[in-house]
Amino acid sequence: MFGGIMPVNNCDGSSVDKKGYLFAFTDDKCPDWGGKMKLEHQLVGIPLFEGLPLAQLKALAGICRLCTYRKGQLIFAEGDEGVGFYIVQSGRVRIFKLSPEGGKEQIIHFFGPGDSFGEVAVFTSQGFPAYAKAEISSHLLFFPRAEFVALIREDPSLALNMLALLSLRLHRFTRLIEDLSLKEVPARLAAHLIYLSERDGNSAEIKLDTSKAQLAASLGTIPATLSRIMTRMGRQRLIRTEGNCITILDRIGLQETASAERKLL
Repeated sequence: MFGGIMPVNNCDGSSVDKKGYLFAFTDDKCPDWGGKMKLEHQLVGIPLFEGLPLAQLKALAGICRLCTYRKGQLIFAEGDEGVGFYIVQSGRVRIFKLSPEGGKEQIIHFFGPGDSFGEVAVFTSQGFPAYAKAEISSHLLFFPRAEFVALIREDPSLALNMLALLSLRLHRFTRLIEDLSLKEVPARLAAHLIYLSERDGNSAEIKLDTSKAQLAASLGTIPATLSRIMTRMGRQRLIRTEGNCITILDRIGLQETASAERKLL
């Protein structure tokens, strides 16, 4: 057993989980998920805290709580009180909205190791704007809002990092809304593949970390339509698909498809 483990139902320690699925760790050491390393040293590699001195990282480590969510477990629901934000230590988290009519799911984003989410809670008193669920078994770092805001008051440079990251994410979500509302499905898929490639350093090899059904949902379509479009892209030598691996064969052609300058035959 790791030191100071307390079974809780939420990272804020509000209630006990009957099956003990979720834990908060009270010491400053992470379980051996990525090597025995003090938490402040693990925070060094997180984009949100990039460039911060060790003293600030130690202060952050002092307020965060380490939590484990089982596959499929809800982290928070839309409208829940924004009590803090999260960083994925390992695993993957799905952010999504549900339509008022029928509860159709619209996937907004997937977050993996090093990614933060729920930061809106830090700057507003409003609830979370979407749902968050553990896509696979996940370890998360939770930063309570009150304690984090207190650190920001002491050192505003923390807020500057967060604002920069949120600005980039706002740009990403603006493009998503534009794609969903103005572009046809082939253009949405092409734009998404280019985004994944750029995220991985303009790599021509893309490994999907979600199922095709989830990819279809995130693009606002259905799996059958997605499969037909990917087949057409393959016939036109834009991409090659092998299982969950996609190779970009014609980046310029894919960019033209994404901008609707080129139509699939």
